Parts: sequence; structure tokens; C-alpha cells
Amino acid sequence: MLRLIEVRDLLTAHFASLQEGAKVLYKTDTDGDSLWDLYLESIPAEHNPIYRVRRSFDCSSCRYFIKRMGLIVAIRDQEVRTIWDFETGDPVWDEVLKKLSSFVKEHGIKDVFLSRADQLGTIYNMEEDEDGEVIRWNHFYVKLPARFVFSGGNDTRQAEISQYRDKRNVFKRALDELTIDAVETVLELINQGSLYRGDEYKHILEEFLKCKRQYAELSPEKQELYAWEKSVTLPDPVAKVRNTAIGTLLIDVTSEMDLDQAVSRYEAVVAPQNYKRSKPVFTQQMVEEAQRTITELGYLDSLERRYANADDITINNVLFSNRDTAKRLQGAGDIFSMMAREASQQPRQFSKTEEIPIEEFIEHVLPTATEIEAYVEGKHIPNMMSLIAPVHKDSKTMFKWNNNFSWAYTGNVTDSLLKQNVKNAGGRVDGVLRFSIQWNDLEASLNDEDAHCIEPDKEEICYHHKKHSKSGGNLDVDIIHPQSGIAAVENITWPDKRKMLPGKYQFFVHTYTARGGRGGFRAEIEFDGQIYSFDYAQNTRGGGRIPVANVTLDWNGGFSIEKLLPANVSNREVWGVHTNEFTPVSMICYSPNYWDEQNGIGNKHYFFMLKNCVNPEMPNAFYNEFLNGELYPAHRKVLEALASRMHVQECEDQLSGLGFSSTIRNELVVKVKGNTERILKIRF
Repeated sequence: MLRLIEVRDLLTAHFASLQEGAKVLYKTDTDGDSLWDLYLESIPAEHNPIYRVRRSFDCSSCRYFIKRMGLIVAIRDQEVRTIWDFETGDPVWDEVLKKLSSFVKEHGIKDVFLSRADQLGTIYNMEEDEDGEVIRWNHFYVKLPARFVFSGGNDTRQAEISQYRDKRNVFKRALDELTIDAVETVLELINQGSLYRGDEYKHILEEFLKCKRQYAELSPEKQELYAWEKSVTLPDPVAKVRNTAIGTLLIDVTSEMDLDQAVSRYEAVVAPQNYKRSKPVFTQQMVEEAQRTITELGYLDSLERRYANADDITINNVLFSNRDTAKRLQGAGDIFSMMAREASQQPRQFSKTEEIPIEEFIEHVLPTATEIEAYVEGKHIPNMMSLIAPVHKDSKTMFKWNNNFSWAYTGNVTDSLLKQNVKNAGGRVDGVLRFSIQWNDLEASLNDEDAHCIEPDKEEICYHHKKHSKSGGNLDVDIIHPQSGIAAVENITWPDKRKMLPGKYQFFVHTYTARGGRGGFRAEIEFDGQIYSFDYAQNTRGGGRIPVANVTLDWNGGFSIEKLLPANVSNREVWGVHTNEFTPVSMICYSPNYWDEQNGIGNKHYFFMLKNCVNPEMPNAFYNEFLNGELYPAHRKVLEALASRMHVQECEDQLSGLGFSSTIRNELVVKVKGNTERILKIRF
């Protein structure tokens, strides 16, 4: 019979092969004491004589090893491999190993294995017998790679193990309950562009669909192993898709809920209150009926849309235009008629105050202004808009007002790279306040970096307390094990300022587990359309806490920031316009529903068209809330889908810029030139 030292060397080599390439090992639901008893009973008595009072192979070191390490397995392609799955060439030992392996495989996976010690067992110990001779006793022993060792306390180790278990359970439940048909249906809606924020979930659903198809081909036994093996390698948004907003939609579609109702329930969760976008949940018959109505009523030519320019607008609907734009306005006449119009208004003498209401600005400032420049700030990005005209100028108006012009605000602000990575990971980036971190990008870093925020009431949002029920703050991306070559991110957002507590929000990064990572981390804080970027280039240490910034929400709902790391305020180009700079205003006008002295047809908007401002997005050709009663709501669904598919055609010198609603408080700083030059802050 081979000596134990020889068997141990073979076990060590086998364990090296077993764990190679494995992200985690697993602990089976095996009783360690029963496994130890089986080990002793499997060794024939003639090879295991009594030494003093115990049998030769009965030692406390080997007992500890077998009770702890003997029930550990790896999973490869839905096959369980134990540490006993090797051969020695010795029939006695091979029979022992076979019995141990079979016993372990009879039991299911219980948890992921994380050890508090970096080695299990003892290599050897020395003992002096009664005759004074020194005896060397060899034992089972393995050295564990760092990825299987948890350096924190037992409570936090158990918490991390439970996160693996919870992730697997959620993934398994999704695989069992959600149907392939449901996933394919939702992906079809996304590909049609008919699901709000659907693009954010497209990659997630495609990955889950691959898993679902693989899972469906397996036996129940292999499905159990697949869920464990696959869940540890998947990003959280994929493995936990059932617990997301899109997961709710998948559940409803799986249960065969009416598709329109299911989509409405989804949008009620993720969409803002004023959201009205296309939801093409319709039948072929509905399309045919809508087409017939549009044709019979004479609206077919009205559907084609393009960006408006100055040639489309009559002078009576313009509140201000610079000289270049004025020459192109319909009915403007020659330069003398324009000068006469200016001379007919007497300038008002202003006091030293810099603030002015919008209507007072229109009445008393614009008549004598020759040039206006707007100071575009990051907070104005949601105000970017375009005026849209009919391709066929004489086509019948589709709208509630007496002209065929409409407008569209931005729905797709260009993101930073970090912000885009957060979106790709399934995080929200559209809240009123956002804190995101990123690492494992510039240099390889498998560290577990955690985003934290201490709120004014001292509650802390982090990995073990992801959501604050009062404020709505939510950690929606939590990456524990970064993947090689893929930037890791974490993200905390607050969706509604009205729920947030006034006071200080303290943001910092905690290195939960240091795994030799380099390159530090990047961080972003965003509010009021402004992104503050931070770069911590030093290597982080386990347990370290790096303060990033404090953001204060005052009682009037205003944010301010105290930077604790060096920060760069983003001066970026949006729609061809640079933020934090003055940009020439080519034209100012009301929204088309207030042209030609119309009054009361919806909310009034004030449009400041900016020079060289070009909309890079694909806005809807029209919106259902603009349509007249002949078209809406009888053909609501088809028209919503049609609006999202109709391409708004390009034109030279498009009228795009900033729009402000009369119902929403806002402000804009402008530089006005006329008889004098002054800086004014317009209040809306």
C-alpha cells in the first residue's frame, strides 16, 4: 500500500488541475463526520493497525482536512469533480478514493467555498516514541489560491457566500419560470424601438436567452449544476434579470397577460410621468384601419417631416432674430422695414438688477436687441430641442393648432464612457443625483471596490444595504469579482429629488477586498445635467476608504458639491454647442401652439434657437398628445409606432436650441447687445 505522503503528492497535483481556471469552488451538502468515518472504514484493518490507542490513519490533522476539504468540488460543464477523483495505481487507495468520491457526489451543492485560512491540513509533524526514536507523521494538506480565501471576518465571509447563493437562486428561478417565447417577444419590442429604455436591457436579455436555451436542453440534475456554474460567471444584471423592471415584464408576458397591459405596467415603473413614446403593440388589422383613415382624411402628405429652418417661419411668429436670420424670414421685407419695426419700440430703463421674468424680457428687452448670446450650462442639456416642419408645406395640419409645425426635446443625451459602462451593466443613469465608480480599466485590478454614500439621516447605502426606502437612493450595480479585460463599475442613483432628505450626502470608495489590483479608480457625480469627474490614480489597499466628495441638498431643492478629490467639471459639446460658453442666438419664438396669436392650446414653450446647433438624435416625427381628434385616440397605438419610425429629414441651418416650458421653473443667462451690452438672468 502506498504511503500517505505519496498519495498526498498525487492529491496536490490533482487539486492544482481541479481548480485551474475555476473562478470558485463549491461545498457540497455532505456531513464531514460521516465522510471521515467512511474514510477510516474504507482502509482495510491490516493496513491500518492500532498504534498506541488509535489506528494509524486516525489523526486529528487528517480528520480536520477531510471534514473541511474533503467535501469541496469543482463543476466543469455540468459535471462534478471532487478532490478524490484521481488514481494512485494502488488498488487499496484507489478503492478508498472511489468510495469517498461517490459519497460526495451523492449530495448536492450547498454553497460556494470560501476559506478563512490559506492552507488546510498539516504537511507533517514530528513525534518521539517510547524508545526515543523521532517519527515523522505525514498528513493531507493543500495550499489554497488567494481567490478561495476570504480575509475578512466570519460574518462578512458568510455574507459574501450568501450573495453567491442568492444570485444563483434568482438565476435558477428565472431559468425555471421565464419562457423562451417571453424573452423573444420582449427582444422583438426592443428591436422595434417600442420599449422605453429597452436598449439598456437588450444585451442583458440576449445573454439570458442564450442561457435559457442551454438550460432547456439539460436534464434536471444537470440544470442544478448549470445554475451554480453559470451564475458565478454572469454579470449581476443577467443573473438577476428576474428581479429587474424588465424581469417584471418577462413575468407578465410569460403568464400570458395582455401585451399592452404588460408593457404599460413596465412603463409605469421605469418611465417618467410625462412619458409618451411609441408602444407598437398592435395587430395587422389595426394598421390597415389606421392607414385607411389617414388616407381618407387627407393626412398622408402630412406624415413626412423634416427639421425646420428660418425659411419656414413667418416674421409675425418670431420674437427675436439676428440680422442673418431675419433676412430669411417669410414676410420680412427689406432691411428698412426691419429697422422701422425696431424703432417703433421705446427701450425701457432697467435698474441694476440682473434677473428678469421671461415675459418682461420679451416685452421690454427683445424689441431693441440686435444680438443675443445664451450661456449654455450642463443643466440645460434636458432643454435641447428642435423645431420640426412638414416636408410638404401645403399639407393638412395634423395637430390641435392651426399650423403643421411641432417640436421635440432631447431623449438621448451623449454619455461619458463611465456612464455608458454603467448603462451596459444595467444601472440607471437618469436620476436627479448619480454616483458611479469604475476600475479594472486603465490597469488590471480584480479588487472589490465598493461605492458608498452616507445620507443625511446617517443611513449608509452600500453592498449590504442597497436601497434607502425613504430617499429612494439605490445601489443598482454591485460588482464583486471583476472580469479580466472588462471595466468594473458600481452605481448609486436617486430618482426623485422630492423624496430626498435635505442635508449632506457623503460619497466614498471602500476597497472591500484587495487582490493586488493597480490603477486606482475613476468616479463621477452627476446632478443638474453637470458631471464632475474624479480620478484616484494610486493603488488602493484592503479596508481603505477614499472620500470622493460631499453633495448637499438645501431646503430649496438646490444641489452643491464639496470636492474631496481633484475634479474636472465637464465642458462638453452637445448638439454642436459647447457647454459653459456663450452661444449666439439666431431666433427666439414661442412654441407653434402659440403662433398666430393662438392661446390656450397646451403649455406655452419659449424656444431659443442657437447658431450651429444640430440635433444628432432621431426624434419622433410627431407625438400623439399633439394630434387632433380626427386621428387620436382612435388609432393611438399605430400612430405612436408610426411616429417613432418616420425619419425626420435633415435640412440646412436647422432650428434647434433650448426650450423652456412655462410650467417648469428654470433660468437662463443671456448676453444682450443693443444700445448697451448687459448680462441678464431670465427666470422661467
